[in-house]
Amino acid sequence: MSSSTGVIEREKTEARTSGSLLLLRDRGKRIKRHWQLYLLVLLPLAYLVIFKYIPMYGAQIAFREFSPVRGILGSEWVGLANFNTFFKSPNFWMLIKNTLIISTYSLIVGFPAPIILALALNEVRSMRFKRFVQMVTFAPYFISTIVMVSMIILFLSPRLGFIDHILSAFGQEAVNFMGVPSYFSSIFVWSNVWQGIGYGAVIYLAALAGINTDLYEAARVDGASRIQKVWHIDIPGIMPAATILLILNVGQIMNVGFEKIYLMQNPLNTSTSEVISTYVYKIGLLGANFSFSAAVDLFNSVINLILLLSVNYFARRVSESSLW
Repeated sequence: MSSSTGVIEREKTEARTSGSLLLLRDRGKRIKRHWQLYLLVLLPLAYLVIFKYIPMYGAQIAFREFSPVRGILGSEWVGLANFNTFFKSPNFWMLIKNTLIISTYSLIVGFPAPIILALALNEVRSMRFKRFVQMVTFAPYFISTIVMVSMIILFLSPRLGFIDHILSAFGQEAVNFMGVPSYFSSIFVWSNVWQGIGYGAVIYLAALAGINTDLYEAARVDGASRIQKVWHIDIPGIMPAATILLILNVGQIMNVGFEKIYLMQNPLNTSTSEVISTYVYKIGLLGANFSFSAAVDLFNSVINLILLLSVNYFARRVSESSLW
């Protein structure tokens, strides 16, 4: 009985081995047949490994008192000391508050703006007017950050800006908009909306183009108005794309654009413009406090990861669309 059982087990093992060999052989043939496609995949994969995963090795300096002379492994291990220093810093709550205010403001205003534009353009019957609006709204996306900030500073200048000229024409005093802390978040957010609304609308227009036209025909037969078509056909049609983009935006809520904010900062508006990304740059690179800045940035990344996982889990529970 035991010998027959051993034979059966041996046959099963040989069958599994031969099946694995056949699977590997078939996989090798597929790779050889479509090697061009695998080569295309290899390039972005190498980029991710070299520039995204390998640098994670250096994240451990957040837990060390890093010294460029001694290197990463030679630097003293201090555990959570850098994090505790950040949490007890007088700037901690200011940085969190400013980052959350600007990010949430950007999400509330910037996320629905391209959706509204796309829905409005989808209802336009004149193709010439539709192309004109798309060109006008899409063009600012190609303006570089430095040029954009220069335009903002010039337009809002108390002496040269046309905004203050308009105010002066109505008998109002000139206002230094860039020097008033309470105006900073609105200037940053609405200029971002102006620059990115056309690009964002393209994604939703593509989603609207994929909606089955039979749904519109059925709605027309049923006597539905344009508003009803938008509400019952267009919005559900773009909801999967909107959900994915919302998840990605929430996952980056703590990452406010560094370049633009840093260029827009001045001594008068620092109380509302100083965010985690600019603080990390000033402390880490300008102040050469690499371990502390790495700890701050790592804390920021962990918060983003938690938000991303939470929103993705919630989206998966309430809808059919999620990142994974």
